[in-house]
Amino acid sequence: MDGSSTGGAGDKRYPPVSTLDAKRLTIVVKEIFSSVPSTYDRLNHLLSFRRDVAWRRETVRRMRFFSTHAFLDVATGTGDLAIEAALRNPGVAVTGVDFVDGMLEVGRQKVQARGLQERISLRYGDALALPFPDASFDVTAIAFGMRNIPDRLRALREMGRVTAPGGQVMILEFTFAPARGFRSLYGFYLRKVLPGFARLAVRDTSAYHYLADSIMAYPEPDAFDSLMHQAGLVLVQHFPMTLGTVYLHVGRTPGP
Repeated sequence: MDGSSTGGAGDKRYPPVSTLDAKRLTIVVKEIFSSVPSTYDRLNHLLSFRRDVAWRRETVRRMRFFSTHAFLDVATGTGDLAIEAALRNPGVAVTGVDFVDGMLEVGRQKVQARGLQERISLRYGDALALPFPDASFDVTAIAFGMRNIPDRLRALREMGRVTAPGGQVMILEFTFAPARGFRSLYGFYLRKVLPGFARLAVRDTSAYHYLADSIMAYPEPDAFDSLMHQAGLVLVQHFPMTLGTVYLHVGRTPGP
């Protein structure tokens, strides 16, 4: 696909992800996610057949807290990973950061509805300059946000910086590395089916054309593992989910 939205009159065209420089990608991402907060959760559940819930649960299941008993959710969006981590780890303090105010507002409403406002703090923050001291968190994670960051190496280094020695850095992300024999079908789903489903719920489906393009432009798992090593992380592993449409990457910061 060319990455541009080609839907109805309400759709806005965005250039292919591969042609965007860092500044323009940041602008596009902020514009897109500022336009979808009210429908974001509902559409994510629909378009993933609710597998997004299981993917986050598996990520939280692998988390280990040992020192600070604190968790940071980078690019938290509407706070789903932060909420799941808090529910599964009652003794852990949870912080989520995002640079889209509308998404954070929806997230705060969800936190309030679950009575978790004393344990979860959602605040404005940039993944490339995290506003926390070194070694503040046992686990730092990002779910479905790394695709949207222009300088992934810098983001990984920042995540490692704020993670305690021996702590986990986790990246849960869509990728275009499905199981053998499933690639063509998955490509068709991304190009045609996903934006078509989105059009049933929202007039402007540009965000979902962008989603498909950003998935297909994302590094394959081994390449992303290499980037994590380059960022200074060790013991890097990856775990495929749902026929390889999603991967969880886990690395550790050097230390005991």
